[in-house]
Amino acid sequence: MQKSPSAVFSGRFIVLVGLFVTCLIVANIIAVKIIALPFGLFVPAGVVIFPLSYLFGDVLTEVYGYAAARRVIWLGFFCNLIAVLAIYVAGVLPAAPFWPNQGAYSAILGFTPVLLLASFCAYLVGEFLNSFVLAKLKIATKGRWLWTRTIGSTLIGEGADTLVFITIAFGLTGIFTAQQVVTGIVVQWAFKVLYEVAATPLTYAVVGYLKRSEGLDTYDYQTNFSPVVLSRSAPKA
Repeated sequence: MQKSPSAVFSGRFIVLVGLFVTCLIVANIIAVKIIALPFGLFVPAGVVIFPLSYLFGDVLTEVYGYAAARRVIWLGFFCNLIAVLAIYVAGVLPAAPFWPNQGAYSAILGFTPVLLLASFCAYLVGEFLNSFVLAKLKIATKGRWLWTRTIGSTLIGEGADTLVFITIAFGLTGIFTAQQVVTGIVVQWAFKVLYEVAATPLTYAVVGYLKRSEGLDTYDYQTNFSPVVLSRSAPKA
């Protein structure tokens, strides 16, 4: 099916973008809480909703194509940056003398430069890899076996995301030992992948609905896969 410019900005597309950005920002806010898992394992609370951003990213690439997903990934990045700046400014502004919760605000919503660097780098690397792998697998499978590319792209994208974030945030800072870094990466990566596997029926339902209602099924044969496109005449991949 051919993609029309107007279809990319349909109401369904906008809803999907809104859900993607919401999952991203909420995940970063709630990630300060650490959830206890069985066998003495722990994961940030962000894993409750963050894998959904990959699910929505899969749907965007599968239906609308890599170029549309690329715009949404960058939109999510800048929306998250705005949220971080707003939270920071609100934190440094003087609190009312009768409001006793400044310490709690700073403890829960305060961001360190290292954590921000880790989060932003992990997001860009993971999301772009996820979208790239899915688009390439769609061509390789000729559009068959959707589950192979949603799960396959998540294995790589979420793996890269987790590797970059934990290595920078906890490994390079010395908060975790080398063994704890490895354990943290494996546990979070496995949790996110299992999340994606469990959500596969939902992915199938959403993709099928959008393809029928939008009249779209985009294949990225002539797409420029660079994460940053500076001109419309950029080389094709």
